[in-house]
Amino acid sequence: MNWNQIEGNWKEFKGKAQSQWGKLTDDELDRVEGRQTELAGLLQQKYGKTEEEARKEIDTWMSNI
Repeated sequence: MNWNQIEGNWKEFKGKAQSQWGKLTDDELDRVEGRQTELAGLLQQKYGKTEEEARKEIDTWMSNI
C-alpha cells in the first residue's frame, strides 16, 4: 500500500491510526486529512518522537495495514 491510497481513503484509515496511536484524538486525526507530514508532526508532539522515529513508525504501520 502506498501513502496516496491512505490519503485518498483517510476516513477509512483514521480509525486504524487511532488504534495504533491512542493518544491522537478524532479532531487531530481529522485535521491530518491523510497528510503524512502532519501525522508525523502529531506523533512528534504527542509521543516525544524525533522526525525520523515518527516516519519509521508510520512506515511500519503502513506496511501492516
